[in-house]
Amino acid sequence: MSFIKRSSACLLVACALPLMANAASEPSTPSYGEELQGFQYPYPLHHFAFHSQGQALQMGYMDVAPTGTANGHTAVLLHGKNFCAATWGDSIKALSDAGYRVVAPDQIGFCSSTKPADYQYSFQQLSANTHALLASLGIDKADMIGHSTGGMLATRYALMYAPQTEKLVLVNPIGLEDWKALGVPWRSVDQWYERELKLDAKGIRTYEQNTYYAGQWKPEYDRWVDMLAGLNKGPGHKRVAWNSALIYDMIFTQPVFYELPNLKVPTLLLIGDADTTAIGSDIAPPEVKARIGHYKVLGKQAAKLIPGAQLVEFPGMGHAPQMEDPAGFNRVLIERLSSL
Repeated sequence: MSFIKRSSACLLVACALPLMANAASEPSTPSYGEELQGFQYPYPLHHFAFHSQGQALQMGYMDVAPTGTANGHTAVLLHGKNFCAATWGDSIKALSDAGYRVVAPDQIGFCSSTKPADYQYSFQQLSANTHALLASLGIDKADMIGHSTGGMLATRYALMYAPQTEKLVLVNPIGLEDWKALGVPWRSVDQWYERELKLDAKGIRTYEQNTYYAGQWKPEYDRWVDMLAGLNKGPGHKRVAWNSALIYDMIFTQPVFYELPNLKVPTLLLIGDADTTAIGSDIAPPEVKARIGHYKVLGKQAAKLIPGAQLVEFPGMGHAPQMEDPAGFNRVLIERLSSL
């Protein structure tokens, strides 16, 4: 395969899609392009062009040089399903100030990256895409930091590319349990697609407030609701929903949970212990729903499964501690990275 790097003069944004649906779009919701054109990223957005599965694709990414004294390390930030590289803005600044080079990509199917008409999604494929991006940037080793679905991806990357992974940081990763094995019903891709077509700002906000932020809400979260809802409302609406459906199928059917004991890199778990995220909890029987998504338990279990893992819990915080308390989270992240 041939890989080409090129920059985009535009400052775009993109994202993934939420897990709850409402029927109609709110009139005030902005509309963004299929690759989140119109939404501004916190740092210049570049694009990595490559071929995969017989088609030309491109990944949007930010590559931020250290502003503090360079420490020779690169931090790669991997976003979650309902997030984008842009949502890492505060952490990018903190890491750059601490001397890290920071690369934050949008995965294929998400945000500012290509939404293929057809793609066989796997965490192995997304890891290979990310590895190719880093190779194109001359990065041989990196600290991999993954949030939510990005935590599943970072885990798979560390399993596939252990020599290139200096440290692994998992921020409220999903996939610390196997939902289907625990009794969550399977959805077909067609069912996911119909569900994703109905997403709107009101449904996104309700879901995120209840699940991600432990019932709390801050005005700064509205920007991320608009990001998701605007992408879904835009001209690429159907293509965005189709890719989202394929990605949900990947998440549900490709657990990394069973391979946590195989990790061979220094690993840090950063867990908001009030998080209740669990794929398919909306259709799970009551007795199943009651026993999934308990991060206060899941974080401790994962720390025991991963050899030598360190665990830091953020009491009372939900799915995105890096967004709920950026200053506190980034202080812990940088301190622990240097000592891991």
